[in-house]
Amino acid sequence: MVWTPKDAPGAEQAVKDALAKGRTLELVGTGTRRSFGRPVEADVSLDLSALRGVVTYQPEELILAAGPATPMSEIAAMLAEQGQCLAFEPPDFGPLWGLPAGRGTLGGAMMTGRGGPRRLTAGGPRDHCLGLKGVNGFGEAFAAGGRVVKNVTGFDVAKLATGSFGTLCVITELTLKVLPAPPQAQTLAIRGLTDEAAMGVMAKALGCPAQVSSAAHLPVDVAARSQVGELSAAQGPVTLLRVEGVGPSVTARIAHLAEVLSSETRQAVLDREASQLAWKEIADVAFFAGDEGQVWKLSAPPMLGAAVGRRLADELAGRCFYDWGGGAVWLELPVAPDAHAERVRAVLAQVAGGDGHATLMRADAAVRAQVAPFQPLAAGVAALTERVRAQFDPQRIFNPGRMYA
Repeated sequence: MVWTPKDAPGAEQAVKDALAKGRTLELVGTGTRRSFGRPVEADVSLDLSALRGVVTYQPEELILAAGPATPMSEIAAMLAEQGQCLAFEPPDFGPLWGLPAGRGTLGGAMMTGRGGPRRLTAGGPRDHCLGLKGVNGFGEAFAAGGRVVKNVTGFDVAKLATGSFGTLCVITELTLKVLPAPPQAQTLAIRGLTDEAAMGVMAKALGCPAQVSSAAHLPVDVAARSQVGELSAAQGPVTLLRVEGVGPSVTARIAHLAEVLSSETRQAVLDREASQLAWKEIADVAFFAGDEGQVWKLSAPPMLGAAVGRRLADELAGRCFYDWGGGAVWLELPVAPDAHAERVRAVLAQVAGGDGHATLMRADAAVRAQVAPFQPLAAGVAALTERVRAQFDPQRIFNPGRMYA
């Protein structure tokens, strides 16, 4: 069964109808992120695709408000015309899940809460969400936050909802902070480093005055799949360090970075165009698109990234690469009934202890129904999570089963 409200009042009425009839709702925009998380166990699909379009855009105030079903591609094009961007660099995982690129929506990006390679310096989606309008599980329309950057009114519900996978409320409008797009970008590429050596080089680069905005490492089997000629032709692993800003500053900082890392002699500089393509591949995990393998995203202390990623890739015949200076490990493994979940989480716990977590990013629905896609919560955190959800959705009508069984 599909319900299709035409506007925000229609969404509010749909929630009231669901409560009156004792039905649960799967919240859907374009459906591009249905393969992320557990399969939803709901009675009705609430199609929110009509809640699209920009409500207000004030370039001079760095503010954008839009409906949740507004395509991210449309927003990116509009911002680019004004020399602005969403600084958290939202990834497009559509091809990773076997879907066309460019179909994702603003609501999907914010509710799944994923940031790109600039996450280290710009923060994630919740750091850029200023406010929202929605409908809670009581069937009540509400607004949280506002349309100013320095907003301090009330509880920060907007940030709480971001990354909640639609389990707290129906979003009908989102307000985001936008920022000027960097006018210039270059990337220092260092060839030939082992995974372990790359962790140290990235840490050194991120700690120096060059103001590196992103740091990633591609082992040889991943670099070979890049569409950037300088990377695929390297015939070895490549470590990437991005510097962004105005032209003269970028040139000077790249030179300083090269000097700081002068002991690594196999250096090259990617220009703006090659740099943009390389970091988009990293953000979108394009190296694993079109494959059959199951994909994990692991988070660990940056200096321990290689100890986790390389060990699992070698032990389980997989491939991996590193983002966020080594703190994000993308791992593709051969298909297994349990997606190797027990082994992946065991190794992560051995290496990182309580400082690591693993998210299953790609597997078929049957696997995601049996294996916890998200890191199991500690008892105290799980109890707090349930109390928060009860305040928003006491009848558990929104996306039941999406995050946890």
